[in-house]
Amino acid sequence: MAKYVLVSDTTLSHDYRNFPLLDFLPSAPTDYLPGPVYSYLKGRPPKGEKGRAAFATYPLRKLEAALLKDYTSDEIVVAHEDHVEDFIDSDTELIGVTTMDPLGIAPLTMSYQIFFGTTGPAWVAREFERLMTRVNRARKGKKAKLVVGGPGVWELTVRPEMLDEYNIDYAFQGEADDIICDLFRYIVDGTEPVHDFYRGFQTFDSHFHKQWHGHDKFITRYQFAKQFPKLDEIPPIVSPTIKGMVEVMRGCGIGCDFCEVTLRPLRYYTPMQVRKELEVNVKAGINHAWLHSDEIFAYNHGRNFVPNADAILELFQVVMTTKGVEHTNPTHGRISIPAAYPELLKKMTEVMKAGPDNWIGLQVGVETGSDRLAKMHMPNKTLPLKIGPDGSWHDIVWQGTYVMNKYYWRPAFTCQVGQAGETPEDNWETVALINKMSDSFLDDGRPFEFTITPMQNVPLGLMKNREFSSITLDESQLAVYYASYRHLAKVATRDAFARGRSGRDPNPLSRLGTGTLISLGGRMMLRVVASMCKRKGLDLDKAAHYGLERKAPQAPSIPAV
Repeated sequence: MAKYVLVSDTTLSHDYRNFPLLDFLPSAPTDYLPGPVYSYLKGRPPKGEKGRAAFATYPLRKLEAALLKDYTSDEIVVAHEDHVEDFIDSDTELIGVTTMDPLGIAPLTMSYQIFFGTTGPAWVAREFERLMTRVNRARKGKKAKLVVGGPGVWELTVRPEMLDEYNIDYAFQGEADDIICDLFRYIVDGTEPVHDFYRGFQTFDSHFHKQWHGHDKFITRYQFAKQFPKLDEIPPIVSPTIKGMVEVMRGCGIGCDFCEVTLRPLRYYTPMQVRKELEVNVKAGINHAWLHSDEIFAYNHGRNFVPNADAILELFQVVMTTKGVEHTNPTHGRISIPAAYPELLKKMTEVMKAGPDNWIGLQVGVETGSDRLAKMHMPNKTLPLKIGPDGSWHDIVWQGTYVMNKYYWRPAFTCQVGQAGETPEDNWETVALINKMSDSFLDDGRPFEFTITPMQNVPLGLMKNREFSSITLDESQLAVYYASYRHLAKVATRDAFARGRSGRDPNPLSRLGTGTLISLGGRMMLRVVASMCKRKGLDLDKAAHYGLERKAPQAPSIPAV
């Protein structure tokens, strides 16, 4: 039987009907989203092959590849979520779980909790609890250690008592591609010297200075040793990933003061390294390449974050000329590049074969409509443009969205309330930006296509002291939520069935059902949000029309598609 069994948080492995934004569905509170609706919309689980996951999350595939350097494929199992107990017996030494939001206190999840004033768990927390119960039942009376890792481990540093609650032996924090074999041996039998690993965890103060806290149940890299693997120490995947995801770079470097990712060193995969991983997915029947980065336009960037057009285009040309790849899209990028370099977007569109039936989705952190907050918290996000000489933040976002839509790119924006130093005027500027863009059109008459998801910026200190439940939203913050969900309802009503027809779900009845639920859900969500905002004192008419009297920025001069 397996020596090491790996499994992912189950919310990371479903297809969510291949509809934009539904991947965020598990963040919804269980007392507002009925179980049958949630179960239907989260879609299908990954396929299985004799209990193993035929497709797995990218982090698990990376760990699998790293472990196979020292172990055989019989000793390493990436288990299907419905069959994890089939591989846990007296020979199993360690069960590794990767998670994104185990306790339901990530920014979006907390936003729902604070806005709706609920203390009930989010679906993501409930599913993690179910997985822990299932794994612990399977390993009861056996020697297997339970270890949790992944980007969600920070939540356990906030609530370390949950390690005992879920009977978790250890939580590992950080990147582990180069040390995973040593780490697992250390956990199982202590054969590696203790000083290779630090027994505790890292946190960051408000200035992103590292702080180290000792704790027997946490393990991270030794504080005076190398903190991150080099590119040549990160092995390529050997088995296919969910949704065809592959990584093209690590790190970001933009330097926003609310994001820990900026502290990770930049490492760029070569186009041929990316192709090697794509070929693993293509062999398994996946024709889509989902390219993960924290900032795609920073791929091999120049000074002052000027995009390296040649490197970016070469990357996507290699992707799209990989035999079997028919579609691609990156995960994250900043809006200033489309605004400043429309020619680059045009060339990328041509390479990626974007068009009316093949929109490119991109998650973009617009975060605020306020020039003051943008310059305070994320000054590099506007580069190479600068607020002032190159227009306001409104101008940059509006023009970037215009260019993206012109070339059939759809940005999925996030915005924040509760940032340090925020004033009501800052939030009303965000409302004005959302309303103006929601009311804007391209020169060919098409409406602006984008989504906007509001999130609550909750200081870590409030989480640690359990004071987040006392957060109340003022009128300006409620207005940001209302403007966001008002636009999302418009998009859901307008696009639900069109997206269903162009999706990859082969079942027409399933597409119809998904479209109907999303359309109705968008309108119902708006009614709930409007009712709550009105009850809390928000002038809905003011929030719906704020900023519309402002003149739209000049449409950029861009080449035709």
